[in-house]
Amino acid sequence: MESDWVPTRRFPRVPLDRRVAAFALDFGAVSLLSSLGGGAVGSVLFLTAWFGLRVILVSKNRGQSLGRWAFDMKLIDPKFRATPGLAELTKREALIGIGAWLVWLGLANLSPTNGFILFAPLPLLVDCGFAFTDEDYRQAFHDQIARTVVVQTRRGYSLDIKAKRLFAQVRRRMK
Repeated sequence: MESDWVPTRRFPRVPLDRRVAAFALDFGAVSLLSSLGGGAVGSVLFLTAWFGLRVILVSKNRGQSLGRWAFDMKLIDPKFRATPGLAELTKREALIGIGAWLVWLGLANLSPTNGFILFAPLPLLVDCGFAFTDEDYRQAFHDQIARTVVVQTRRGYSLDIKAKRLFAQVRRRMK
């Protein structure tokens, strides 16, 4: 049975490596900010910065966070073909934000005797693992719950393309 919100036309799919890179850029920016605080303050800073970067900024910036802007992607509601509302963004980012927060906790408390880092990424991996099984829209679990789709756009910085050009140029000069 087909859901009523599934789009009838296909959207430009985003390669999973670009989605991972955009997530890593957002995660790194939020982690850098939250490392200024320690313990509970760092956790509050992480969750607040995550909400600000991935919900508030996305709603104001046509579906793009810092990472999605750097890699030419945006988040849309496929039913309306527009930026999702605050409720959908909050639902989506609450799910993925908890997984990211657990990974941050594991990295922040990294020590040879702490095994938490081995289990911390599991919720995030299971959540994002859904994107590997969805051939049509590459929706992760948080995308399916919030009914959102990540699509390619021409609006952005094209960081991956510029990095490939730079590495090719360096390689040519070294020959």
